[in-house]
Amino acid sequence: MLQNFILLFHVLAAGAIVVFVLLQQGKGADMGAAFGSGSAGSLFGSSGSANFMSRMTAIMATLFFITSLVLTYLASNTGVSRGLMENAPATPASQIPVPGAPAQAPASSAVPVPSAPPAAMPEAATKGGAATGAAADPAGKGVSKASDIPK
Repeated sequence: MLQNFILLFHVLAAGAIVVFVLLQQGKGADMGAAFGSGSAGSLFGSSGSANFMSRMTAIMATLFFITSLVLTYLASNTGVSRGLMENAPATPASQIPVPGAPAQAPASSAVPVPSAPPAAMPEAATKGGAATGAAADPAGKGVSKASDIPK
């Protein structure tokens, strides 16, 4: 409850600083200073005592700074660590999916997986059939040589 109350003052002080800074008139805001006829002593030097707006800005900035420090102290001394990774469930690295990797089939697959490659390929696949195509084997011999490649 105390932290929420201080947070309210913190937000109000921040808003008040924005309002007071935007409402203040700058030191060189008159037209004479814009065209070079203002004196450098009054433009960059002190312009006398501070008015209400500059004092309120300083008070709000001090309040903002103090509430920042108090909120930091309250947040760091709660005794409970609120780290993101401390509450994460432990997952073994082997179960974490890798983006772009093919999905692995479950252990009890319904599709049979061959344990060894077939002993011999059918004759049609090696003689210009669907597996090799006529472009890969123009003579139908099943073996291409370097002399078969057009230059």
